[in-house]
Amino acid sequence: MSMSSKSENKITVERKVSTDLGQAFQLQGLGSNLRSIRSKTGAGEVNYINAAKSVNDNQLLAEIGYKQELKRQFSTLQVFGIAFSIMGLLPSIASVMGGGLDGGPASLLWGWFVAGFFLLLVGISMAEHASAIPTAGGLYYWTYYYAPEGYKEIISFIIGCSNSLALTAGVCSINYGLAEEIAAAVTLTKDGNFDATRGKLYGIFAGAVVLMGLCTCIASGGIARLQTLSIVSNVFIIILLFIALPIGTKRNMGGFNNGDFIFGKFENFSDWNNGWQFCLAGFMPAVWTINSFDSCVHQSEEAKDAKKSVPIGIILSIIVCWILGWFIIICLLACINPDIASVLDSKYGFALAQIVYDSLGKKWAIAFMSLIAFCQFLMGASITTAVSRQVWAFSRDNGLPLSKYIKRVDSKYSVPFYAILAACVCSLVLGLLCLIDQAATNALFSLAVAGNNLAWSTPTVLRLTSGKDLFRPGPFYLGKFWSPIVAWVGVAFQVFIIIMVMFPAQQKGITKATMNYTCVIGPGIWILAGIYYKVYKKKYYHGPATNLSDEDYVDAVGVDVIDTIISKQEP
Repeated sequence: MSMSSKSENKITVERKVSTDLGQAFQLQGLGSNLRSIRSKTGAGEVNYINAAKSVNDNQLLAEIGYKQELKRQFSTLQVFGIAFSIMGLLPSIASVMGGGLDGGPASLLWGWFVAGFFLLLVGISMAEHASAIPTAGGLYYWTYYYAPEGYKEIISFIIGCSNSLALTAGVCSINYGLAEEIAAAVTLTKDGNFDATRGKLYGIFAGAVVLMGLCTCIASGGIARLQTLSIVSNVFIIILLFIALPIGTKRNMGGFNNGDFIFGKFENFSDWNNGWQFCLAGFMPAVWTINSFDSCVHQSEEAKDAKKSVPIGIILSIIVCWILGWFIIICLLACINPDIASVLDSKYGFALAQIVYDSLGKKWAIAFMSLIAFCQFLMGASITTAVSRQVWAFSRDNGLPLSKYIKRVDSKYSVPFYAILAACVCSLVLGLLCLIDQAATNALFSLAVAGNNLAWSTPTVLRLTSGKDLFRPGPFYLGKFWSPIVAWVGVAFQVFIIIMVMFPAQQKGITKATMNYTCVIGPGIWILAGIYYKVYKKKYYHGPATNLSDEDYVDAVGVDVIDTIISKQEP
C-alpha cells in the first residue's frame, strides 16, 4: 500500500509483504506531516493521543511519544498492590495515629472518613488522566500536554521537580517511620530502657534505604510479585489485629469503650479552636496514609493494558484503604485506654504500641511491632520503585541533572538501575533533615503531602481550562457532566490541604522547635525550580522528548492509523 502526497512534505509508506516476516513497513520521504502527527500537543484541533482507539499498549505508548523499554509484568492486581502497599494501612495508621488523637477519638474517626471521601474524588480525576495518557512520567507530562502555549515547559518542569521531591520525601517518611517502629520494638523488649536518638534512627533509616534499593533492582516480574507479597502481608496483619486485639481487651481490660466514646468524644489537645483542630488532627492521618496512589501512574509502562489497569489500581486502592482503614480505627478506639493523654505520652513512642501492650501484653506488642515493621519495609520498597520510575521518566525527558546516565535502562533485565541509585541517594541526602530536630522532620514529611497535591491538582486544573479541547478520554471517564464537577471539588480539597499542611500544631508561643517549616520549604522549592529552569535548565528541558525514530513510530502505531490521520488533515 502507498500513500501519495500532494507536496514534498507528505509521507509515502510502502507496505512490503514477506512470507517469512509477515508485513514490514518502509518509510520514504519523511516530512513535516509525520512530525505533526507525533506532536504531543496536537496540531490545531487534532489530538493524536487517543487511548480509547488504541489496540495495544505499545501503540498507545508510541502515540504518547515513547518506545517500550521496560517489561510489562504488572497485572491489574499488582498495579493495585503497589499503591496498597505504599499506603500500608496498619503501619501507616501506627505512624500517624498519635497526631490524629490530638483531637480525640471522634476527630480521628470522622476526619478519616471525610478526608477519605475527598481523596477518592482526587483519585477519580487522576484515573481519568491515567486512562487517557498512561505514561510513567504522568503528572508533569499531563501538565505539559494541557498547559497553554508559552508556559508548557516551565510549568511542566516545576511539577516534575515537585512530584519527584515529594515522592522522595515519601520514601524518607516511610523509612523514618520504619526506624521508629524498630526502635519501639527494641524499647518494648527493654521495658522502656532504650534511648532512640536521632543518630540511631538515621542509621536504621539509611540501612533500610540501601536494602530497599537492592530489592528494587530485581526485574519487573520480581517487583510485581513483591506487590502480591505485600498485599498478603498487610491483609494478614489486619485480620490478626481484628481477632487478637478485641480478645485481649475483653480479657485484660474488662471490656470495650462505648459508642459515645468512639464516635462522639472530641478532645482538643492544642490551642487551636475546635473546628480547625478537627481538620488538623482528623484529616491529616488519612491524607498521609491514603497517599502516593500516583505510584500506579509511574508503573504505567510496566502494566498490562495500562489504560484500564492503572485507573482500577488508583481507585480500588483508595476505596479499600478508606473503608478498611475506617474499621481499623473503630477497632483501635474500642480497645484503647480511655485516658488518651497517657496513650499519647507512651514511653514506647507509638500510640499503637501502647494500645497493643495494654490489651495483649509485652510479647504480643513486640510481635505486632515486628510485623508492622516488616510491612513498613515492603511499603518502602514499593515507593522506592515508584520514585525510581518517576526519576527515570523525568530524566528521559532531560529534566534532571545527569539525565543522560539516569535514563539508561539495562538491556538484559529492562531495569533502570541508575534511576534506582539516584532515588536512593536523594533519599539518603534528604533524610539528613531528620538529624536536625523534630521540626525539620515534620517539614520533610509535610513536603510529601504538599508537593504531591500540587503535582496532582495542576494537570487537572489545566485539563479543565486551557487544555479542555485537547482532552480525549480513555476507557475510564465519568462523562462531560460529572467529570468536571468531581475534578473541581477534588482540586478545592487539594488547595485546602496544601494550605493546612503548612500550619503549626500549636497556635501560640511558636518557637524554633514548634515552627512548621513546610511553608518555607514547599513554596521555596517550587520558586527555586522555576528560577533554575529560567537560568539554566531551559537550554536542556523542552518538555517530553520522544525517543522514537520515525520508523519505530510507524511500526508501533501502524500505517492504517497514520493514513486515517492524514486523510482527516487533507482539505
